[in-house]
Amino acid sequence: MIDQKKAVSLYLFLRNMKVLKFGGTSVGSALRFKSVAKIVVPAGKNVVVLSAMSGTTNSLLEIAGHMYDRNPEEARNVIAALRNKYEGVVQELYTKADYQQKALEFIRETFDYLLSFTKSTFRDTQERLVVAQGELMSTFLFATYLQEQGVNVQMLPALSFMRLNSQGEPDLERIRESLLALLNDAPDADLYLTQGYICTNVRGEVDNLKRGGSDYSASLIGAALRAEEIQIWTDIDGLHNNDPRVVDDTTAVRHLHFNEAAELAYFGAKILHPTCILPAVAANVPVRLLNTMEPSAQGTLIDNSFDKGIIKAVAAKDNIVAIKVKSSRMLLAPGFLRKVFEIFESYRTSIDMVCTSEVGVSLTIDDTRYLNDIVHDLKKYGSVSVDLDMCIVCVVGDMHWSNAGFETKVMTALKDISVRMVSYGGSNYNISILVREEDKAATLKALSKSLF
Repeated sequence: MIDQKKAVSLYLFLRNMKVLKFGGTSVGSALRFKSVAKIVVPAGKNVVVLSAMSGTTNSLLEIAGHMYDRNPEEARNVIAALRNKYEGVVQELYTKADYQQKALEFIRETFDYLLSFTKSTFRDTQERLVVAQGELMSTFLFATYLQEQGVNVQMLPALSFMRLNSQGEPDLERIRESLLALLNDAPDADLYLTQGYICTNVRGEVDNLKRGGSDYSASLIGAALRAEEIQIWTDIDGLHNNDPRVVDDTTAVRHLHFNEAAELAYFGAKILHPTCILPAVAANVPVRLLNTMEPSAQGTLIDNSFDKGIIKAVAAKDNIVAIKVKSSRMLLAPGFLRKVFEIFESYRTSIDMVCTSEVGVSLTIDDTRYLNDIVHDLKKYGSVSVDLDMCIVCVVGDMHWSNAGFETKVMTALKDISVRMVSYGGSNYNISILVREEDKAATLKALSKSLF
């Protein structure tokens, strides 16, 4: 427990603390580690959250896959290749022999540990141990580099505070208590460093947060500490107003309400996982998206304030299936929609868009695992038609119905594009349009030209 005498000073300290999370591309090489150090050291007494180096988690999952397939030889080949990569990073990252040797010993111990799994029966508990090594290596390498630079860095081991409850969800109160105790024990540190993604479950086993990964870790830490701000550092200057892979001359959106950001994340904006900032929303901690490659860029601020009368951005979600159920015999029949929705619930399949009429309902899904079974069951209530290869395009901003002309502006931009469904009014923050995937690029470009 925290000494009561230190409680006030700790509280004042936390009020000014930020949580800075850096993804895999931000720590993808020795040069990138050095760039991150130039960002976090001058920023002061904050918590820094690191992902595994880019490509590492995929390699570790590949190793686990070979072990499940009982192919230890191929697993050893992947381990050897990954080990060579890390030893190369160590050679490049440090200038002093003693720090370089310290890092090399840790890397060699880690890869010897990975090799030990090729000699035993492999289960999901072993897979989680294998996958966790990515974050453990990146934070050790970075901490050692900061120590070489004379920085008093304090490690906050994620496995000692990031805990799941019996439902497999983060135990925020326990996370908070454990974090405060760790911070209280190291008040003189220049900054604090921890791993993203990894945690322990209710049985005390190594586990991971799965959805949102390290972003989720940063959000949980920021919420637990009631931090001043959570910063998500990646390789793009904030969240853009359209897909830069499809549309030229997109620009970063400088400010978003939490609900606007959630809509964009859910409907395809890859920079942010749709659920990862929920703890920050609940704790009202602002989230800022920043660019490691361009640290001076303003980025995107996400908080609970709202900009009235502005359309902010467009996002698109691929691989959508539209399903129409038409039944004149169910015309206005009580319980019709309930029966339809219960079918999707029984197959644990979420619905994105819904449009109803007097004789039927159209809706969309993105999970097609049980599509054939769902269609079979829906035929009890009427004729069913299915449209594959569809795309939801979401226009986000102040879409309150009182803003006369906003929906007209959106639809006018699409006068030359076939629109399958439109969803408007379910939220004050978006208009969703369903088009064919082949029309996605034309739709995004037309909206960008009209709206921005």
